Amino acid sequence: MKSTNAIGRLTVKSGSAWEPKTGHSRAIRAGNHVFVSGTAPSSVTDGDEFPPDSYGQTLKCFEIIVNALEEAGAKRTDVVRTRIYAASTEDIPGVCQAHLETFGDVGPASTILVVAAFDDPRWRVEIEAEAVIADES
Repeated sequence: MKSTNAIGRLTVKSGSAWEPKTGHSRAIRAGNHVFVSGTAPSSVTDGDEFPPDSYGQTLKCFEIIVNALEEAGAKRTDVVRTRIYAASTEDIPGVCQAHLETFGDVGPASTILVVAAFDDPRWRVEIEAEAVIADES
């Protein structure tokens, strides 16, 4: 679900249970910039079903992110930055492989951080993304 306010800020909602609890949106488009919130490997449509490993969870996060980008009028190839939060250094190879498969041709600036914990202990990864939509002129 998306909405645009009077100054042209487009808000993309995913229906996640976290959005009304925390007051955030899946993505915001302001001008030609799109900011995608921290994205975990689960969605409102698949409940608690998600891959158990970092590679599969990273691919799932990227699927959710790309859908949000498209809803905001951006493409995967517009991504300029990713921030990846991993549960352990052991998760990094799977995360890197999924990132390469999804964005290898795009080459966004990227950061991977290992964090102490996630809201759901089954999550191995959470990802943020930023995109800049190229001028169509």
